[in-house]
Amino acid sequence: MAHHLQHLIEQYGLLAVFLGCLAEGEGAAILGGFFAHQGVFGLPAAVLASFTGAALGDMGFFLLGRRYARHPWVQRLRARPGFARADRLVRRHPNAFVLLNRYVYGMRLVGGVAAGLAEIGFWRFAVLNLVSALAWAALFTALGYVFGLGVQEFIGRALHAHQRLWIGGGLLVFAGLAAVIVRTWLIRRARELPT
Repeated sequence: MAHHLQHLIEQYGLLAVFLGCLAEGEGAAILGGFFAHQGVFGLPAAVLASFTGAALGDMGFFLLGRRYARHPWVQRLRARPGFARADRLVRRHPNAFVLLNRYVYGMRLVGGVAAGLAEIGFWRFAVLNLVSALAWAALFTALGYVFGLGVQEFIGRALHAHQRLWIGGGLLVFAGLAAVIVRTWLIRRARELPT
């Protein structure tokens, strides 16, 4: 079983990191760094997968807002808590917003659409998005890599590779549950804030 799990992670781990980073993705980037530390794949490959997923995801949200402003899905996003705030911020500070939006949990999706609706130029958004995605991918992948160092030191080198992979899987489940709890808290808090 453990050998099968390791094989799956080696085979599809970078794809999973890429797909996880298309949306919110911090957990996917951190796990990419963790598995890079465990030697499942290289650190540069994990950073590249995180960067590509993050950059393409935000570009997709931007184009969605730009080209399909009247689509029902975009209209539902505009009704989400936090969208009015994102819209105000992107219109006041467009460069800073595009550079920093991905660091605010729960704002990436609505932030990309808000940037598209704010009529920021395509090339301006693209350049700022690439710079931001590269810094973001390097930061969160490095956090996962350093976390892998800490786990190895804390638990010891005696664990076999498959046991460390199980730890990584458990961390993924924990990160997912924590993300749901934080997202729920942020949505509840955004509803309480005046618009």
